[in-house]
Amino acid sequence: MRIEFSYLVNLSFITLAGIFSFTSCAEHNSTKNMSEQDKTITATTDTASFGTGCFWCTEAIFQRLNGVIKVTSGYSGGNIPNPTYEEVSTGTTGHAECCQVIYDPSVISFDELLEVFWKTHDPTTLNRQGNDVGTQYRSVIFYHSLQQKEKAEHYKAALNDSNAFNKPIVTAIEPYKNFYTAEDYHQKYFDYNPGQMYCRLVILPKVEKFEKVFKSKLKGSAKSSETANNGE
Repeated sequence: MRIEFSYLVNLSFITLAGIFSFTSCAEHNSTKNMSEQDKTITATTDTASFGTGCFWCTEAIFQRLNGVIKVTSGYSGGNIPNPTYEEVSTGTTGHAECCQVIYDPSVISFDELLEVFWKTHDPTTLNRQGNDVGTQYRSVIFYHSLQQKEKAEHYKAALNDSNAFNKPIVTAIEPYKNFYTAEDYHQKYFDYNPGQMYCRLVILPKVEKFEKVFKSKLKGSAKSSETANNGE
């Protein structure tokens, strides 16, 4: 199994060097049935849907953010109902592997989620993240409102205009139309399978880089800052 490392530096939109590591996540089969995502949202939460390649990586990152209440791995944007992992993996269903992020906008904004989105994958590779190839691995933002669409388009244009990446961003910005929860074994995959090769060689390095860059936005950081400010 080959690992590829690509480095994106001197981003004018955000000042950091991003490190991206890839192998292929399409190596597991499952016969488990899937259930549709519970779309119940309270008045104090909002929803964002992102695809950054393999949803194991996307989930492992976004679930660590303070203000994120729940992250669910699943399939979105396709043309058939209740697709299985095997069907989506053929690249013929139109679905992308993505994560549904339920968050508290009073704690973390959609703008901040977009910042994490741009920093934690390569948005310049069409239908590909490293060794994961196919439309199901496309870089995509599924917007739930006109405001989300406008923000996504604004930042995409700003990044391209500033030449933040050395190639044009190809991230798709698509209207949210469906979401199907992935099989049970996909949920919290990194948490439950830390010793699995893909987790050790791809997800762990990415999470470690992410945690260094977004240290102040991680769960527990707000409490720690408050404690420090109170001199405790």
